[in-house]
Amino acid sequence: MTTPPRTDDGAKPEFRLTGRHVLTILVSIFAIVFVVNGYMVWTAVGSHPGVVTESSYRDSQRFNSEIAAGRAQAERGWKVASHAERIADGRVHLALEALDAKGAALPGVTFKARLEHPANRAFDHHVAFAPIDAAGRYEAFVADVPAGKWTLVIEGDGAEGRLFLSNSAIMLR
Repeated sequence: MTTPPRTDDGAKPEFRLTGRHVLTILVSIFAIVFVVNGYMVWTAVGSHPGVVTESSYRDSQRFNSEIAAGRAQAERGWKVASHAERIADGRVHLALEALDAKGAALPGVTFKARLEHPANRAFDHHVAFAPIDAAGRYEAFVADVPAGKWTLVIEGDGAEGRLFLSNSAIMLR
């Protein structure tokens, strides 16, 4: 360990801020900001690819048909209720009850679901519902679903094509 030079009277010399000190401080601050910003950009680009739709033009061409399908769905008066929860073994249990306007089960309609990750489509899960009974109740189990906010998309398909569509935001713990 070296001791700072002393003046003739034994006191330490007074510190003087020089241009070299100021330059070192400025360069250090900007280097820290640059490194932090670089890390944040790298994390943001890696976690969300930014693609919401493959073709906005194609989506716009289907807009009117989606509106018509929504109106037809509302006119049917179906009562479709869903529930999603994590069970003890870690899987997600999806339950569905689908009834027509009179309260009867929907014959000839198959239901499927998609658990959509909010930021990355690579994490989406596609599942088919299995009927539990003839009363219009269905269920599905999904493994390896991390906790967080998801979008549950339920589709019901019949002989004429898609007859039902529902999007719900859910929180899985």
